[in-house]
Amino acid sequence: MGVIGKLVGMPGAVTALGDAAQGVAEVFVPSATRRMELSAEAQMAALRQLGEEYQHPALSWFDRMVNGLNRLPRPLLAFGTIGLFVYAMVDPVAFAQRMVGLNAVPEPLWWLLGAIVAFYFGARETHYFRNRAVTSPFASAGAAQDENAALDDWRQD
Repeated sequence: MGVIGKLVGMPGAVTALGDAAQGVAEVFVPSATRRMELSAEAQMAALRQLGEEYQHPALSWFDRMVNGLNRLPRPLLAFGTIGLFVYAMVDPVAFAQRMVGLNAVPEPLWWLLGAIVAFYFGARETHYFRNRAVTSPFASAGAAQDENAALDDWRQD
């Protein structure tokens, strides 16, 4: 038995003294772990509330039509490029004439076209980046603890 145990009297008293010291210390210095747990709970509650607000958006016919139009540019660009290759093989003379016409387009106009395409796809990517599903490691931790039979038996003892 140690010196503190002899001074206090029994081993259980040392544990009680340590718990009391911890309780007093938490009055002056808050627990960083508890603060992080409360912060995570608050963030999860805010995310749940935000998710509930946008769970079932009411889409009108105009919204559905615009969503359909927004899905067209990528396939049209892809199939249009493949179509140019087919056109070049089917009628090389006409294709060469069209390419000479494209060569006559001034360079600032090409820059403008590039900016429009870049901003379209950049805005689209930003939209999907901002609206991605946020998963938290804390969300599944509570469910996993409730379903663990070994932990339930241990907690009951």
